[in-house]
Amino acid sequence: MPALKIAIQLSSLRLPFRKAIATAKRLGTDAVEIDARGEIRPAELTQTGLRELRRLLDDAGLRVAAVGFHTHRGYDSPDELERRLAATKAAMKFAADLRASVVINQVGHVPAEPGGPGWNLLVQSLTDLSRHGQHIGALLAARTGSESGPDLARLLAALPERGIGIDLDPGNLIINGFSPAEAVEQLGAHVLHVHARDGVRDLARGRGLEVPLGRGSADFPALLGALEEHQYRGYVTIARQDAEEPEFEIGQAVKYLQSL
Repeated sequence: MPALKIAIQLSSLRLPFRKAIATAKRLGTDAVEIDARGEIRPAELTQTGLRELRRLLDDAGLRVAAVGFHTHRGYDSPDELERRLAATKAAMKFAADLRASVVINQVGHVPAEPGGPGWNLLVQSLTDLSRHGQHIGALLAARTGSESGPDLARLLAALPERGIGIDLDPGNLIINGFSPAEAVEQLGAHVLHVHARDGVRDLARGRGLEVPLGRGSADFPALLGALEEHQYRGYVTIARQDAEEPEFEIGQAVKYLQSL
């Protein structure tokens, strides 16, 4: 297996932006994921600001693995949909300007059966984003977790070929009661980005919990091996939402992935 391309989600470090960049480099990675909703807002970024951001990343020797753009509603909801689509396209342009090819968001609820207003609106919205992404060179990647692998595969089959990809998040799948292995089986050819998160199911409480990488139910060696069969060459980005000591735990996660 080729050496992993490891990145860090800057927001997971819970540090000021410039300090997070320096910390990501010190922890041994060569790429980062930038949050385009909290850390940087593309609509408010001037060309001068964009050049400064590029220089900051270049000086640190870091690339951008992906841009996160997490909306409160999916693309199946008609509420303020046009505004959401326009903002997503701006995030895709921002990613392309940073030489990143992936923008990550959860796309919304996938109906159990094709057809109906929700399904049609979701397909129409994602087809629009698919064509825009192919035009500018940065594609939307649907984050796994809220939907099963088979449901997302059914949705992708209704969209333009290779216009929308997948952000594989094993931890999010486990937390929501889905199988990461099944997701890779169904979606492996469409994976554009991987989030290195782990989780377990708390059967007593009937819910899932995020845990440090390598301590949960996600079999990362097997998952990465399965992705290798699909010639996956993208980034594996460490993300941690509930860490008590983010810098330490993310540093341990870097070492874990480097050991695989």
